[in-house]
Amino acid sequence: MQVRCAALFPDGLTMPATSRFPFFAYLFACLLGLFALGGYWYGLGQPVVLPDVASATHKLQCASYTPFDKDQSPFDQPFKLRPERMDADLALLATRFECIRTYSMTGLEALPELARKHGLKLMIGAWVNSNPVDTAKEVELLIAEANANPDVVSAVIVGNETLLRKEVTGAQLAKLINHVKSHVKQPVTYADVWEFWLKHPEVAPAVDFLTIHLLPYWEDDPSNIDAALQHVAEVRQIFGSRFAPKDVMIGETGWPSEGRQRETAVPSRVNEAKFIRGFVAMAEQQGWHYNLIEAFDQPWKRASEGAVGGYWGLFDADRQDKGVLAGPVTNVPFWPQWLAVGGLIFLGTLMLGGRVRSTRAALMLPLLGAVAACSIGTWGELARVTSRFADEWIWAALLSGLNFLVLAHAALFLSTRTGWRERAFNALERRAGWLLAASGFAAGVMMLALVFEPRYRSFPSAALLLPALVYLIRPVRAPRREIALLAFIIGASIAPQLYREGLFNQQAWGWALVCLLMVAALWRSLRVRKG
Repeated sequence: MQVRCAALFPDGLTMPATSRFPFFAYLFACLLGLFALGGYWYGLGQPVVLPDVASATHKLQCASYTPFDKDQSPFDQPFKLRPERMDADLALLATRFECIRTYSMTGLEALPELARKHGLKLMIGAWVNSNPVDTAKEVELLIAEANANPDVVSAVIVGNETLLRKEVTGAQLAKLINHVKSHVKQPVTYADVWEFWLKHPEVAPAVDFLTIHLLPYWEDDPSNIDAALQHVAEVRQIFGSRFAPKDVMIGETGWPSEGRQRETAVPSRVNEAKFIRGFVAMAEQQGWHYNLIEAFDQPWKRASEGAVGGYWGLFDADRQDKGVLAGPVTNVPFWPQWLAVGGLIFLGTLMLGGRVRSTRAALMLPLLGAVAACSIGTWGELARVTSRFADEWIWAALLSGLNFLVLAHAALFLSTRTGWRERAFNALERRAGWLLAASGFAAGVMMLALVFEPRYRSFPSAALLLPALVYLIRPVRAPRREIALLAFIIGASIAPQLYREGLFNQQAWGWALVCLLMVAALWRSLRVRKG
């Protein structure tokens, strides 16, 4: 006797006579899978309410502004900014800020007039580097614009993190600052990471006020979100005492909304909002001058800083509000779309499996679909924010394709496999060893990258969770030498990877766990004999 539920699938759900209550087991597993899928994405996307720091009646002091569209970069040739983009940007920023800070003079000739139009002040900067010709050109433009627009330009900045990049000496920089001071009436400063002011004390006497960069995420000893504001307060107090009576401006501070975790510092939209709102409240209570980094996400920065570099904006690259300054904020604003994609993956898994082999298979098929929907969707979201170049998009697509092949192989294994399902399963079964080898190869490549060059790389745990689980539960015959080598490489790299990241990095531990599962799957496959 068999129990059928033809309403669920075209060819029904079939259970052997020995199964007890198979339909209810299957229904329970489906409901559990759907609940897990919905709860996963809803939990990630749940909005958090924090105290607002900006409103129509309360504007913040200053924000860094780089007028690039999301398809532009300062390395573009030819270099051309769009006045209409700057006009729209300043109109938006004028609703939240009193001034904006710039970093270079090149291509920004229209900016003072636009700032005047929208009632904004400017802190204009000259880009100082190791090329004296380029530096001289920037400095002369800086002087000219400051003198031509005294009603708009409130201060000038001679160089940004030039000492950090070791492109000039402290003495050379001080001479350049004094040259600018003799030609403009506005206060003159230099901007760099706070440690470099301490390493080059000869620069401080030349400036009218100090501009320090305080970015707890990028510190050599990164601060977590709960300790970050205290760190900022401590450094600001040290500078206020050491360099008195000169004022100290915090010229850059912020938190990334996307990217990899560094020790205990976790990028996220909620953490960015927590830091910015907490900092602004503290700065205004203490009477500090400050500038937030930065107005808009800059995708081009991912090329040099990894994914995290492109997501320091208060607005995204499409000029949409990220909820950093006011209103509820969510870590995954696109969670309804990923939930819909996950629902399709879940339904597709059930339809691909069709008739299942047993009550155990009826329980496993929906859970397989839920795990696949969550892991593939998470990998898709990670690829969306981290992929910069064509090769990275291709790599992300290949790993996604690998996940779908592994999902199909597992779903068909749980099926009774008649007709086309039998043929499809046999085709995948013959290549299952290479699917496992490909998964192990991907894990090995990404693990070595995270051991030897981890600073700008994200943890790809979601990309390999499904293959690791599937082939751990059901090992397959695979090329033995290759599998043994991959298992050794991945397994031997787990401890060094954790050592480099620190024992409190949850993302590193998640990746280590996936790699342990992959090693176990590879090891189990070595025990599978032909036939």
